[in-house]
Amino acid sequence: MAVRKLDRTVVDARSGVTMKSDPTKIDPRKLKLGKSVARHDPRTLLLASYLTAALPTPPANFDLTAKVGTSWGMMDNDQIGDCTCAAAGHLIMEWTANAGKKMITTTDKQIVAAYSAITGYNPVTGANDNGANEIDVLNYWRQTGIAGHKIGAYVALEPANHNHIMDSVYVFEGCYIGLQLPISAQAQTQNHQPWSVPPGGMTGDGKPGSWGGHAVPVVEYDARGVTVVTWGALQVMTWTFWEAYCDEAYAIISADYLNAKKFTEEGFNMQQLQEDLADLK
Repeated sequence: MAVRKLDRTVVDARSGVTMKSDPTKIDPRKLKLGKSVARHDPRTLLLASYLTAALPTPPANFDLTAKVGTSWGMMDNDQIGDCTCAAAGHLIMEWTANAGKKMITTTDKQIVAAYSAITGYNPVTGANDNGANEIDVLNYWRQTGIAGHKIGAYVALEPANHNHIMDSVYVFEGCYIGLQLPISAQAQTQNHQPWSVPPGGMTGDGKPGSWGGHAVPVVEYDARGVTVVTWGALQVMTWTFWEAYCDEAYAIISADYLNAKKFTEEGFNMQQLQEDLADLK
């Protein structure tokens, strides 16, 4: 997971992605966040309730990024706080890319339209750009759809459970998470470094949420950490950083990949999930 600098480029040793280095560093002041503090609805269904002993063991490392490449798109998250919807757009891209068909690239306009519908944001005046709650986005995604794509269901993961993150990425091809980013992550982002807990721990610049709330999809993991998509690029974080700053995480069941990969219900009680979803209506 180390990042090595070569002249004017930075090469991520895990993904092989080459990025610009000095003097063209990322300016974190020009990036937007936009995830509200987690609202844990007691009605939210839990992943643990539907896993069975037959669930296949996830591999030690798994990467879903190859078929998308490096062109993920900013989805206006450098202009407005629509990260919760941008994360959905990036998952749609990754799911369709890995489905064996042409990748569907969600447009900035489609993502902003969803953000506006959920939050009341006015793209003409800029009013009401206050971010969004992940639960509200997930419910809208399931009931109405984002960029013409609906999800079937979502289930909450157990906090700090590495296996749940791995299961979600391996079985459901991605994980939708929320972070309370510390200010210390600004310099790490600027210098194309992995997000990691600073030496002083979770105080001062390492305090959770001191930068703000941010939504991202997990698209890769290994023994050292996870890789997410944010601000149009891949970003590595250590497992310890995830444990320290992740305040919500969800596995999503979507036809964009379930049908394409001929998903079987072995190891996951889909019938019970559907019955429970019906009871919630």
